Amino acid sequence: MSKKRSTQPSHIATARRIGALGTLAAIAMLQIACGGRTQRDVTTDSADGTLGEPISSGVSMTDTSAGTLTMPNGAQQAVLDQLAMLGGKPLPTLTPEEARRQPTPADAVKALLEKNGRSTAPEPVSSVVDRTVPGPGGAIPVRVYTPAGTGPLPMVVYYHGGGFVIANLDTYDASARALANASGAIVVSVQYRKAPEHKFPAAHDDAYAAYAWVVANGAQWNGDVSRVSLAGESAGGNLALSTAIAARDKQIQMPVSILAVYPIAGTDTNTESYNTHASAKPLSRPLMQWFLDHYTRTPADAQDTRLNIVAANLAGLPPTTIVTAQFDPLHSEGVKMASRLEAAGVTVRHRHYEGVAHEFFGQGAVVPMAKEAVQFAAEGLRAGF
Repeated sequence: MSKKRSTQPSHIATARRIGALGTLAAIAMLQIACGGRTQRDVTTDSADGTLGEPISSGVSMTDTSAGTLTMPNGAQQAVLDQLAMLGGKPLPTLTPEEARRQPTPADAVKALLEKNGRSTAPEPVSSVVDRTVPGPGGAIPVRVYTPAGTGPLPMVVYYHGGGFVIANLDTYDASARALANASGAIVVSVQYRKAPEHKFPAAHDDAYAAYAWVVANGAQWNGDVSRVSLAGESAGGNLALSTAIAARDKQIQMPVSILAVYPIAGTDTNTESYNTHASAKPLSRPLMQWFLDHYTRTPADAQDTRLNIVAANLAGLPPTTIVTAQFDPLHSEGVKMASRLEAAGVTVRHRHYEGVAHEFFGQGAVVPMAKEAVQFAAEGLRAGF
């Protein structure tokens, strides 16, 4: 079956240009703008060959071919400034255990909401229940987010970020909630084992085990097991892609689609975006190398195609949606991942977001562009269902 390709480069960006406003004024400006008229991102959705839904911006959009923003937009910068105010130490200088106790971007979002007198209550969904599923190293904690609907509902097995070393279900709670509501699917968020206590391929083994369990048993959670997708952010994006490859190779039920948000798709830390954003926040080149050093056992692990997915055989994978961010060392490999998937005959939807940083996806409470990215991601998931 022939694949439908984008009619223009993937680097079409929704860009927010906000001048020298204070943090609070910048946020207020963005909130007002988001209530204004919509503008259309002209990227063709290669999943169905038609233009995607308009993206609400209310401010100008910039094509990366004409130039890029030189600093995060006002709303994103507010989060980064607040994260710095929380006083965390540089993670590469810490032990993994110390790093897990440091403030996170999710903490910064909550603090920013509190500072502006806004509610910090999580986005409501119909039901949120903690469960476990069996795994190769013991029970795997999962959190099941069920949106409104009678069901059986489609399902998304979701893997959080954290470089295979830090973070947990709570850290990425906002992303799972947003995806459940936007996609209309039950989201099963997986807390896989972390390094260095559990080295490669422990996280990958847990990711596959959780997916295999859901496709065999998800009906007991009112899920439609014939409609299961894979999704993840950063390290979780890697796990979503590698789990789909494992499902193909092990000849079990394939996911109907994949969502990879700024995925760790390679292990080369000398790409263009690594060089441009080597000191970016919250993810830098030293931090990414720290993650890889803790997760891998030997240099050979870094070349294993479960980690270095851009070198993997990608044929036969389901339609895939990729989200990338400007101020992110992983941008180049996300673009390369989209290109490699297309070359393998996979239908790809890729949207690049200007003015935002790694981890922006779950920050919809304060970063309007995150809400747009979630809607774009959900469109891909719903198309698979």
